[in-house]
Parts: sequence; structure tokens; C-alpha cells
Amino acid sequence: MNLQDDLKKLSEKIRQYRDEARVQLHLAREDVKDEWDDLEKDWEKFRSRLDSVLHDTEDATQEARQTAKRLGEEVRAGYERIRDRLK
Repeated sequence: MNLQDDLKKLSEKIRQYRDEARVQLHLAREDVKDEWDDLEKDWEKFRSRLDSVLHDTEDATQEARQTAKRLGEEVRAGYERIRDRLK
């Protein structure tokens, strides 16, 4: 084999890897977007519960506070996961 043949093979391999990476990147974007959309719904749910707990502090049960805290921690972890995947 000569240098020209080696370069052609290299070019073909690079093209193959590039195409595969492009497909995986597209799928990853869709995956992250779907996760983001779900997380946005959870964020709204959390905000609503938080507002309720904060405005009714004396009337809010311990269970309601714990539920809001748990949901908040899940939402935080979700956004953190997305941030780390996008790095």
C-alpha cells in the first residue's frame, strides 16, 4: 500500500466515525430535550408546592414539607444531571 491508499482509508474511517458521532449526538440532544421537558413539569409542580408550603407555613403539615423538599431535591438532581451531560 502506498501513502495515497493509506490516506484514502483514513479518510473513509474518519467519515464513518464522524457520521456515527453525528447520529449519536442527535439522539443525545433529543434525549436531553425530553428529559428537560419532563423536568420542567416537575419544576412547576415543585414551585406550586413550595408556594403552598411557604404561604401556609403554620397550616402545612410535616408531610407536605417533606414532600416539597423531596421533590425539590429530585428536580435539583435532574438539572444537575442534564448540566453534567452537556459538559
